[in-house]
Amino acid sequence: MSGNPLLAGLAPAHPGEVLREDILPAVNLPKTEIARRLGISRQTLYDILEERQPVTPAMALRFGRLFGNSAEFWANLQRDHDLRTLEAGMADELAGIEPIAA
Repeated sequence: MSGNPLLAGLAPAHPGEVLREDILPAVNLPKTEIARRLGISRQTLYDILEERQPVTPAMALRFGRLFGNSAEFWANLQRDHDLRTLEAGMADELAGIEPIAA
């Protein structure tokens, strides 16, 4: 993948990291209240915050509504994280695929 060479080799942040490091400190609400407003269990929220669970499309809709941004923001964070993680794990396999010349 091309892009900023300063970011080369860095995987995009998991949405849970963004939520944990940036969003939750700014809203200053207890995690229990966040989970209640989202209509999810505290355990589900903690699993996302600890990057053990992905942000599903349904959760992206919930986060977008609660935090006043878009579901696309959350879904794109998850997609980018997933693709980069897979790309790193599949590097040898992908290197063995000969591209079709246009």
